[in-house]
Amino acid sequence: MWNIVGKRYWFFAFSMLLTVPGLIALLLFGLPLAIDFTGGSLLKVSFEAAPPAPADVKLIFSNAGFPDSQVQTLSANGLQIRAKTMEDATKNQILETMRAQYGAVTELEFSSVSPTIGAEVVQSAVQVIVIATIVIMLFLWFAFRQVPHSIRYGVAAILGLLHDVVVIIGSAALFGQLLGWQVDSLFLTAVLTMLGFSVQDKIVVFDRIRENLIKRRGEKFEVIVNASLLQTVARSLVTQLTMFFTMLALALFGGVTIHNFVIILLIGLMSGTYSSIFVASQLLVVWENREWRTWFRRKPQTATA
Repeated sequence: MWNIVGKRYWFFAFSMLLTVPGLIALLLFGLPLAIDFTGGSLLKVSFEAAPPAPADVKLIFSNAGFPDSQVQTLSANGLQIRAKTMEDATKNQILETMRAQYGAVTELEFSSVSPTIGAEVVQSAVQVIVIATIVIMLFLWFAFRQVPHSIRYGVAAILGLLHDVVVIIGSAALFGQLLGWQVDSLFLTAVLTMLGFSVQDKIVVFDRIRENLIKRRGEKFEVIVNASLLQTVARSLVTQLTMFFTMLALALFGGVTIHNFVIILLIGLMSGTYSSIFVASQLLVVWENREWRTWFRRKPQTATA
């Protein structure tokens, strides 16, 4: 029988490798927030012929006073441009410049978001996450009330979710610096969706631990946890792999507008599966054994003849 629990500190070390680079990028560069949160304008256009290179369109916007604009390919003949808030007159002038250089250009969509609305979106998102976290903890505490220390399951699940959130936010900070990605409202949707999948997987694992604690009274806690993980790992992997291949297909063949959203979902899906088995469950064992009492103690030296 594979001793998953016995290697828990190796899994904790791997989690540090996953989270530390993203945290460093987050501290150094911050999150690359899109206009959904900072305010700005979104312009979608289409061309009769093949669209120009995004770099050429970005140069037009830079010359018009929007050097931080982001240009993405929208379809076979369309482009999507995100920039700071612009007036209709400025937008029309930019369109005329594009028509003079590239022929007929059709405006598909133009919208602006004020910084006030963006701040309200961030505030609402934080409130939703905090409320959801409290509800999850209380639910797990009530659902596992038949086993000793039921509050631990709620705390361990929240710490596992925190691990997943750090992985996703750190990835967004890295991608923003390396690939020019921006965090928009779809990113927030991906985070909330990932939290749902992740907590579901953790509840499945914890529920098997609860069942085995009742059936196998008298056995060591870590033995029961290890047996429970072995009983659920196949189910968790099969369930998550089904979604993984679906998301991978969307990432490869879906449109550019959902590409970043799907990649973030993929990262969250893999992190959630990993943390359910190798982080949250292992934290239960650490808590049960109170292992933090020996973390900073010196190992006793063996007597030499």
